[in-house]
Amino acid sequence: MHAIPRKISVIAAAAAAALTLTAVALAVGRAAAPQNTSLPSISGSARDGSTLDASKGGWANSPTSYSYQWQRCDSSGGGCQPIAGGATGTRYTVTTADVGQRLKVAVTATNTSGSGSATSRPTDVVKATGSAPANTSPPTISGTFKETSTLSVDPGGWTGSPSPTFTYQWQRCDATGGACVDLTGASATTYTAVTADVGNTLRVKVTAINSHGSTLATTQETALIAPAKTGGGNAISITQVSLPNRLIIDNLHFTPNPLRSRSAFVARFHVSDTRGFSIQGALVYAIGLPYSWTANAPEATTDGTGWASITMQPTSTMPLNHGNALVIFVRARKPGDDLLAGVSTRRLVQVGIRP
Repeated sequence: MHAIPRKISVIAAAAAAALTLTAVALAVGRAAAPQNTSLPSISGSARDGSTLDASKGGWANSPTSYSYQWQRCDSSGGGCQPIAGGATGTRYTVTTADVGQRLKVAVTATNTSGSGSATSRPTDVVKATGSAPANTSPPTISGTFKETSTLSVDPGGWTGSPSPTFTYQWQRCDATGGACVDLTGASATTYTAVTADVGNTLRVKVTAINSHGSTLATTQETALIAPAKTGGGNAISITQVSLPNRLIIDNLHFTPNPLRSRSAFVARFHVSDTRGFSIQGALVYAIGLPYSWTANAPEATTDGTGWASITMQPTSTMPLNHGNALVIFVRARKPGDDLLAGVSTRRLVQVGIRP
């Protein structure tokens, strides 16, 4: 009579035990996902170009795999965002974009029961490496400083890490090296001088650039750009002529020619220098030979085209015989120079006599 209640008690106890085991199993299943026990960490120097390594930290519940995501944060370690472009390994190379920021790495541990994540503390603020460009020897221009000639610029000596690249800007300056202006489109290492450059100087602005900044260095101005043909272009001042350049009497004209009487005549002389410039302000002196055939005439000054005009008066001793010629000694000099030194020049010319 008492066997049935006892049997019911046994069944009830077994059911309760089964429910307890199920609860334990569920609890064990919920606790089986990976749990972080010590934060991930980052080793290496937080400097542009350096390599950082991530340590996964400590984990419970036997993770079977780990994934990584590097993050860029602000300078206080907040506002972190995933770094695009595959920054998902245990190693990360710091870039220039990271300079002034801090870095973190987030680690996700996974097993069959789930996953857990933890993030490292931030690195120090990332510092720049290398240095901005610095000029150690000035850039220079080489070539013939003459119209139609091609000139070249050498960037000079530079330091800087990483090694800098260069940009160039040619400029035209006045004869004294001032009032420089950029030449449109002249940004290569070579430049061909044009007519507008004649009588002026040229220089080049060289800019060295790397990831840390840019630095400008400028060449010295060239010598005056000479005309392609002697006597071409506008005349330059005699003050701009100095040794080793010298004066040249390169052209002349007599009115009348030939001489047909002992009336005064005009002798015109053109003065240039050995570079080919017409010269303004040179002093020109002329006297007939023999000395008794003409009266002395004062020195004349060359004008803005390089010409000087001297009125010469033959004397009564100059013969008017057919076949004779009046020889004229001509000298051009720089004011203040010794008559026989400096940049002065001398020449003998003649004009025919035809009565």
